[in-house]
This record gives sequence, structure tokens and C-alpha cells, in this order.
Amino acid sequence: MDNDELYQQVILDHNRHPRNFREISPCSCQAEGYNPLCGDHLNVYVRLSQEGIVEEVAFQGDGCAISKASASMMTAAMQGKTVEEARALCAEFHSLITKELDPGKETHHLGKLTVFSGIWKYPSRVKCAILPWHTLKGALDNKPTVSTE
Repeated sequence: MDNDELYQQVILDHNRHPRNFREISPCSCQAEGYNPLCGDHLNVYVRLSQEGIVEEVAFQGDGCAISKASASMMTAAMQGKTVEEARALCAEFHSLITKELDPGKETHHLGKLTVFSGIWKYPSRVKCAILPWHTLKGALDNKPTVSTE
């Protein structure tokens, strides 16, 4: 199976069966994210422990398959991370989808998220993939609203 085929299967699975697609109430922080170019719109909810560990991340909203799959995989990847580790993973994912990081040649902590490594070939889709990550970072930084523009 080539990388493009794997990418398509993973995106379709997470789009049809998104993980952590719900509201967390009460939550420690949350943010609303919007991509005005394609209309993707979502809310990310985070529950932190007193020690600053991500206990739970969830999302709700409407968006394309790329946006929903990225959000679904992001919520799973963040469980158990410190806030600092979560921010670092957001930065690594951004580097991956903008082709600044080559997962085959450089050390990273992305695991299954490397399935998004070819998305830079589709510039209009990069913002779809990064929206949940910017929204999570907004929540962690106490910015209630973020946009890809």
C-alpha cells in the first residue's frame, strides 16, 4: 500500500468515525476555530489535571474530511501530554504539513500523524489540516477564537 492510499484510508476512517467528537463539560479551556476559505468551523475542548497534564481533548463542529480527520487524530495524540509537550507536538505537526520536517529523515514525535506528510502538495488543504491544531493551541493560550486567516 502506498502512502497516498494509506492517507486516503486513514482520512476516510477518521472522517466517518471521528474519535472524541463531543463536548467536554466542564473543561479547563476551549477555543473556537474557523477557516473562512472553506467554511470549516470547530470547537476544541481540553481538560487539564492540576499538574498540567492533558487528561482529555475533544472537538465538535463542521468541516471537510481533512479537518475532521486531523482533529480526530489530534485528540487521540494529545492524551497524557503535558501542556508543553502538546504545544511542541502542535509545532511539529505544523512543520510536517508545511514540508519543513521530513519524517523519514528527521527525529519527531508524530507517530501515525505522519500520514499527513504529503498534504503540502495540496496548499488549499494545509489550512484544513492545521485548523484543529491552531484551535487547540488557542485553547491552551487562552485565546477563545482562532482563524486560519
